[in-house]
Amino acid sequence: MAASAPVRTAVLGTGHAHAYAKIRALRSLPEFDFAGVCEPHGEPRSNEVFQGVRWLQLDELLNDRSIRMVAVESRVQYNLELAEKCVAAGKFVHLDKAPGEDLPRFRRLLDSAASKGLTVQAGYMWRYLPTMRAAIDAAKQGWLGDVRFVRATINKVIPPAERKRLALFRGGMMFELGCHMVDRVVEVLGKPRSVTAMLDKDGSDDLASNCLAVFHYDKALAEIYIAAHQPNGANHRTFEIQGTNGTAVVRPFSGSKLTVELAAAAGPYRAGFQDVATPPEAKPAYSPDLLELAAVVRGERKPSYSAAFDLMAHQSLLQACGFPKA
Repeated sequence: MAASAPVRTAVLGTGHAHAYAKIRALRSLPEFDFAGVCEPHGEPRSNEVFQGVRWLQLDELLNDRSIRMVAVESRVQYNLELAEKCVAAGKFVHLDKAPGEDLPRFRRLLDSAASKGLTVQAGYMWRYLPTMRAAIDAAKQGWLGDVRFVRATINKVIPPAERKRLALFRGGMMFELGCHMVDRVVEVLGKPRSVTAMLDKDGSDDLASNCLAVFHYDKALAEIYIAAHQPNGANHRTFEIQGTNGTAVVRPFSGSKLTVELAAAAGPYRAGFQDVATPPEAKPAYSPDLLELAAVVRGERKPSYSAAFDLMAHQSLLQACGFPKA
């Protein structure tokens, strides 16, 4: 069987924290024909990742019909507008997280893409982490029993300059990093009945830096804690699902480890405590979601996550960020 043709792809914006790694991935994977980078907001171009790249003007990127897929990687406050331009130009879009603070505008973007037969993929890479997938599958298959509680945290120390940028967003750290965990909670439990948001500041600046959100369901609760002060926070990132038959815990995420403890054997798991072997994380970083979108562009598969799911997850995130009308 002949190999699929590479998807011609460009990167629009470089201000997002994930931009450099995604440029590396798109340049290294044979499934992509990398067209170049467009930087419309004057971000620095000195990083080694840009060595040998072709720099595109925005109109050049949008008007080039050979470019079928665009990774929108600017600072979050610009990304919805840039994604709109790409969809209007007929491009499939990888839209990095979180997709802005304007829920109606995000809804219009998804509707516009659907009307053109295009896909906007939200940039939540933990959706594809093997340990995370295995834990969520255990819950969705019923092997953990009835899920009653989900606990998640994903903390890091944020330096002063970045704190200032993140303070632009109402949810602060809940918006910046909590978005990942809201996305995972909603896959397990669905749309919450309500959300209680606690967005505390540590007094040093305007960043909501010590944040807790409680998601209320008819028969379950979820707790998401996100902070800007935990040293070596990556070592303590946790996603835990508790059910009436047992618990699945992913901790940490990078170099990740899954443990399962069941009262009674279920699915592939025996009763008792066990470390679970899962496939290693895909390399390069961010390749699973980018490769999936390439397959969608080629018409080889449907997206793993629907526009309706992405909209529900984003509405839940904005509730966790204290938006009353979300």
